[in-house]
Amino acid sequence: MNSQIKIAILDMYDGEPNQGMRCIYDIINRFNQMVSFQVFDVRGKNELPDIKKFDIFISTGGPGNPLEGDGKWDVNYFNLIDSLWNWNNENEMKKHVLFICHSFQMACKHFGLAEITKRKDTSFGVMTTHKVNEGLTDPLFEGLDNPFYTIDSRDFQVIQPKLKNIKKMGAQIIALEKIRDHVQYERAIMGIRFSNEFVGLQFHPEADPLSFLAHMKNKSFKEKIIKMKGRPKFLKMLEDLVDEEKIYRTNETIIPNFLRIAINDLMKHKKILSN
Repeated sequence: MNSQIKIAILDMYDGEPNQGMRCIYDIINRFNQMVSFQVFDVRGKNELPDIKKFDIFISTGGPGNPLEGDGKWDVNYFNLIDSLWNWNNENEMKKHVLFICHSFQMACKHFGLAEITKRKDTSFGVMTTHKVNEGLTDPLFEGLDNPFYTIDSRDFQVIQPKLKNIKKMGAQIIALEKIRDHVQYERAIMGIRFSNEFVGLQFHPEADPLSFLAHMKNKSFKEKIIKMKGRPKFLKMLEDLVDEEKIYRTNETIIPNFLRIAINDLMKHKKILSN
């Protein structure tokens, strides 16, 4: 029996240049002797994996409105999610899935767990995120302080949780947006544990300082951030980026935790099946 774990990366960037894919490759390559991976261009080419051939699925962030599709790729994507969910209900060997940002918003819409709305303005940069409820002990966050630091990049938000649906599904909200005492806006949901094997985050756990600094090479983008945040906050953001206990730590913790948990579970079941 082939003991190598196979990962499907569901690329949701629709061909738009990004740093997210590089960061995901970098993290997966830390496990390169145990795993192999294949990329599927979900939005650009309507590519989707055969779920029987893969063990772990990482669905990326991406641009645009998570409530909109073209009636083809989005329908196929939701069918894939349902197939993975049904597989886990019917099989001992589970499929592990991580939804990132845009994908997380789509999953929340699909499962009917919250409202997805456009933000008043873009949330971008280094933010604090709070573990809540079961998130305080969720192994995904093991090794992180509370709050911990994340890279945020979104025009939309998951808010107004539908608690009845969450309870019925057996899901748990595990992270919330930073506390903002000076505004009356509801705190966005930053993480949901859908099941033991399905988890989603509204921030970018894959991000590293290089991914942010790459944006800063674009002068107009840099000026836009300074205009949005103000120069003091912008400079503080750069300071946070190089702090080893902030973004570096999140990058080295969350997706590696997700992969370790998944690999350990899969190897345990593969061993049982081979006996």
